[in-house]
Parts: sequence; structure tokens; C-alpha cells
Amino acid sequence: MSALSLNIRPRTLANLTCWHVVNIDDGSDGGGVARRWPKRVYGRGEEPDPRFTFANERTFLAWIRTGLALLASGVALEGLSVPADDTARRILVTVLVVLGAIASGGAFVRWARAELALREARPLPSPTLAPLLAFGLVVVGAVAVVAIVTT
Repeated sequence: MSALSLNIRPRTLANLTCWHVVNIDDGSDGGGVARRWPKRVYGRGEEPDPRFTFANERTFLAWIRTGLALLASGVALEGLSVPADDTARRILVTVLVVLGAIASGGAFVRWARAELALREARPLPSPTLAPLLAFGLVVVGAVAVVAIVTT
């Protein structure tokens, strides 16, 4: 039998392994009850095909990367003082940072809604982040064009 099936965590080798830190086991409390979070998602419906769950997770990570890129863009504009016009730069930085925060926070909400729909065999929810980010980036583009043309 393997260490995983016996639920053995080698604590004596704590400096050589991280099993006790990540708590590798079968995901239950010993009585067959799953300890996964959030319960409002995992406590309902049937376990979906793992491929769909992994695809949902990849989409979540893509939204996180998008949020991080937007945040980094805002920080870079401020740090490099580009564009030179202070008002335009402040507008661009603010919109980019707010969009990055919305994308990052909305990523979890989107993941949870999609995972719940998968578990309950319902159609996937419509995207709510995409239109908001698209509009925000149109604003960023318009302000950038105005800043470039007027300098």
C-alpha cells in the first residue's frame, strides 16, 4: 500500500518533504465527508468530469493573469511617468489598476459560478467580466490616443 492510501504523513522527515504542509490525503475527514472549500460550491450537485473542472481552473488562472497584467501596466505607467500629461496618466493608471482588481476578484466569482453549474449539470453562466473589461480597455485606449495626439 502506498503512503497516500494509508493517509500517512511523514512528519519525522519534515525538513525533507512537504506532505504534512500540503496535507496530502484523500480529501475527506476520515468519514467520507469532503473538506473542500467553498462548501457552497462543493456541497452541491455531482462531481463533474475532471477535464471540465481543470478547464474551469485554467480559465480562472487566465483571468488572474489578465488582472495581474492590467495591474502591472498601471504601475508601469505611473513608475515611468508615461504619458507626460499628468492628468491623462492618472486616468490611465486608475482605470488599469481598477480593471486589474475587478478582473482578479471577478475571476473567483466566475470560477465558482461555472463550477457550480458544472456540478448541477446546468448551462454555464454568461460572462460578466468580459464586457466590463472590454469597455474599460476602450476607455484606456481613448485616453491614450488623446494623450498621444495632444502632446
